[in-house]
Order: sequence, then structure tokens, then C-alpha cells
Amino acid sequence: MASRGTSSRCYAALLCILLTLPRVITLHISNKSCDSIDDGYRCSPNVSHFWGQYSLWFSVPSEVDRDAPKDCDVTFASVLSRHGGRDPTLGKSIMYNALIASIQNTSTSYPGEFAFLKDYKYTLGADQLTDAGRQEMVNSGAHFYRRYAKLVDKKKPFVRSAGQDRVIESANKWLQGFAEESGQSTLSIDVTIAEGADSNNTLSHETCDAYSSKIGDEAQNTWMSKFIPPIRSRVNSKLGTNITDVQTTYLMDMCSFDTLASPTASLSPFCGLFTEEEWHQYDYYQTLGKWYGYGTGNPLGATQGAGWVNELIARLTETPVQDSTNTNTTLDSNTTTFPLDSKVYADFSHDNDMSRIFAALGLYNTTKPLSNTTVQGTNETDGYSAAWTVPFAARMYVEKLKCSNEDEEYVRIIMNDRVMPLEFCNGHDGRCRLSHFVHSQLFSRSGGHWDQCAVHS
Repeated sequence: MASRGTSSRCYAALLCILLTLPRVITLHISNKSCDSIDDGYRCSPNVSHFWGQYSLWFSVPSEVDRDAPKDCDVTFASVLSRHGGRDPTLGKSIMYNALIASIQNTSTSYPGEFAFLKDYKYTLGADQLTDAGRQEMVNSGAHFYRRYAKLVDKKKPFVRSAGQDRVIESANKWLQGFAEESGQSTLSIDVTIAEGADSNNTLSHETCDAYSSKIGDEAQNTWMSKFIPPIRSRVNSKLGTNITDVQTTYLMDMCSFDTLASPTASLSPFCGLFTEEEWHQYDYYQTLGKWYGYGTGNPLGATQGAGWVNELIARLTETPVQDSTNTNTTLDSNTTTFPLDSKVYADFSHDNDMSRIFAALGLYNTTKPLSNTTVQGTNETDGYSAAWTVPFAARMYVEKLKCSNEDEEYVRIIMNDRVMPLEFCNGHDGRCRLSHFVHSQLFSRSGGHWDQCAVHS
């Protein structure tokens, strides 16, 4: 856990944070933990719900009742989940550590909310889940059981995980929460699929050679040049330092990662260095990276999600997988490693891979293309932001509903508790007929643009 010098003796207390960060943060005062099974992370939502993909999971508002209609029974439930909150990646952790050292070596003053930086000691790890991230996944498993108890009491979930350590641990923590809530004790991961460029894996896509995330980097850099300079100037003026635009975004990153370093996920004092407006701009910066780097805005983003969509269709219709993209045919053709009658499924993956899958499904096809010169298309207007789609412990539920007086089942998709409108399959009240849903997925069923993935010399 990170040390914060003299302030570390009380940083976990809400009063201490309130005294440290009076200028910017309006705290949610409660006797309850910041994280919860039903609502997720709820302290200071005016700030904590705007950390892009580094946000801790929180329940997103829904215009449609997320409970199943009274005349309908859930007959199928699937979750696609991101891993829980983690330490920075190794490369980022090295750069964050260097930034803190640079500030402490060059700063001439530590006024007000910057005071904690003088004695802050960087002790964050790299790549693995934190205790707060583990608890997120335990809560996620309990959340799934509470929602689908009637169904899962008859069928245990069939669980697949991508092969990275933090994803496997996340799946196991999810199973722990599921078991604790349900009273079951014999649950385990059924299939782990290796990650890497040589492995066909719908939970970790690295086999489309022509794909590039460069367009996402470019969009982020353009927006960074618009919103970061005033923030950088203010920070340098306060500290007497000369940090760069990129380093300023790293200082903002530290808000989430330092919060995750606390076992109780108490809000970090790094969060108080920036205003609410600046956090909204930062959330948009991260959103641009996902939209153009991996999602709907990338020419080959959706194509890499086609394989998982075809697996979903197979599960929904209980028919063999039909796919010529990145599915693992050895696993998917075996009913032991890819059963078609389980009714309850859980897949564990990464944020970038999930962004590709959302694009392949067409969940945000009606969202206006995001601009890299001004904030638009934010979560409040179009339902898309990195914080609303792929926070740590993100989850997409896919349901089948059998409704009275109806011959055909319906499909619903619920993104982090938000019922998706499903315009692409004539959705009404967030549900569309199974046959309409399958027909709507022609892009994936025809292989997307997989023929463009090969690099020709």
C-alpha cells in the first residue's frame, strides 16, 4: 500500500480527505464502504465516475428498468467481465515512479492540496490485482448471483478466462463471491485460454496483424493538446516544476491507482489536485483512446470482436459455432470445453477486447463519432464513455427472456446495469426477439473485415 507521509496516518478517514481536498472534492459522506455489491463505487461520484477505464466499477443509470418484466422469466444469462482493479502496468509504473521522483527533486513549494506530495512514497506494484480490485470481483460474483439466483440455482455457470494472471485471479474471485452468496463451494474455472499472437482467443485478440491502435493515440494526443496545457501550467506554477503534458496525464492517472492501493479504496489525495471539469475532460481523453483505438471508431476494431459474438449466437441458439475469424476451433468444437446447453456463462477478459466486442455487437452504432477537439458524445448524452463501458470489473450481461403469451424468446443486453436500447434489432423497452437479434449480427456472422487482417508484403 502506498505511503503518504504524515498524511498517511489518517488518509483512510473521510474527514482527513475533506480537510486535505476542500477546494475541489465534494465527498459522499457515509458510514458504509465506498464499494458495494449492488451500487459499486459510490464515493465522490462527481469525480470517481470520470476516470475512464481506470474507474472502479459503478452501477450506471438506466432509462429502462433493469429488472426483468414481471411477465418474463430469464432462461439464459451470460456475463462478459473485465478483470478487477489493478496496479499500473509495468511500463506505466516505472514512469509514474519517475514522475513523483522528478516532482520531489525539483519542486520549490507544496501549497495547499499539493502538500502530501512532499513526503509521498511511491510503492505501487505492477500489473496485478490490488486488494480493492479483488474485492470488486468478489462483489461482482455476488451481484451476478443475486440477479440470476432463480436460474443459477438450477445451472452452475460455465466459466472461461483469458490466460493472464490478473484475469485468472479475477475469475476466481468472481467465483468466490458467487459461491459465498449462493452457498455453493465446488465452483472453478472450466477453461483457460492462452493469450498471445499465436493463440486464437476471443477473450484476448492479438491475431489481426493489420490492426493498429495508432488512430486512438492520435485522437488522444489532439485532445491532450487542447485540455492539458492550462492544467499543466497551473500545476507547474503551484509546485515550481516543469512537468510535461504527458506527465500531467500521468499525475491524473495516479488518482485512480493510488485509490486502488488502499484496501478500502479510500479516495486518494491525488484526486483533489484537479477540478470536476478537468476530470470530465480526462474521462473524455480516455474515452477517445477506447473509441478510436479499439472500438467503433477503429476500422478493424469491430472485426476482432466478431468471434466472441459468433460464440454468443451459438450459445443463445444452442447450435455449433460458425466462425472464420479468431475463435479457437479446437475448444469450440468440443462440448466439454464449449457446451451449448449450460444456460449460464461467464467469460473474463480485458477492456480493449471488450471494446472490440461491443463494437462488433453494434451497441454504439448510433453514437455520433467522437470529436478530438471538444468534449461531445459523453456518457450523459449518448451512453458511451470508457467509464460507462470498460471500468475495472466491467460487466456486460446478455439475457434471454421467456415471456407469457409469446412464442419466441427475447434478448436483452445490460451494460454495467444500464439496459441497452438495441435499436439495431428493433428493440422495444431494451429487448428484441431472438431471431431479430441473430439477424442483426450479420457483420460478425459474415466475418467482419477479417480478410483485411493479413499484412501483405
